[in-house]
Amino acid sequence: MQSQYLNPHQTRDREPTDYENLLADGIEKAFAANIHDPLGICDQLNADCVPAPDGKAWTPELFKHEMKRLGA
Repeated sequence: MQSQYLNPHQTRDREPTDYENLLADGIEKAFAANIHDPLGICDQLNADCVPAPDGKAWTPELFKHEMKRLGA
């Protein structure tokens, strides 16, 4: 019988970029602080100086767009 396991990176075709790792760390920090809404996450990313893709401040609209882009 073949052993079954979960590979959390099974759909990844490359290593994450430095930007993706920094963004993921910022989101994880927000979740750890019990922040789950897009506005709160954006406030946390901005407070932690996590750069947005356009170099401006994070907004909920930008955050949702970036999550969609990265998840494509």
